[in-house]
Amino acid sequence: MSERPTSAVQRLLDAKRVHLERLDPLQARRAQSEGALLVDTRPAVNRDGEGEIPGALVIDRNVLEWRLDPSSPDRVPEADSAERRVVLFCNEGYASSLAAVQLQELGLPHATDLVGGFRAWRAAGLPVTEPRG
Repeated sequence: MSERPTSAVQRLLDAKRVHLERLDPLQARRAQSEGALLVDTRPAVNRDGEGEIPGALVIDRNVLEWRLDPSSPDRVPEADSAERRVVLFCNEGYASSLAAVQLQELGLPHATDLVGGFRAWRAAGLPVTEPRG
């Protein structure tokens, strides 16, 4: 049986991830306790249906760069330094990898993401809020 060729998006993801020091759920929790921003980029439907990580900042993906750029007039107050560690997460850790590299390119050298996303965090038995939906 022949293997399926690697998709273009998978090749892009693999190429971008070499720039990240991705964190597993326990490492991400430790980073959060040490002052890193844990940022939830999931759509509201996922947050409502699955819960949230306590203390995570919710920022929609379409405004992520504007909210986390410390030099942006539209930044969130927590984005106070380009040196601050930022750990992004999505549902399963794919879109967050691409977004983290985008933040690095913007000038946030310590941006990274959570391996396996929110679902890996929950599967690791770490705290999550009750779903709303």
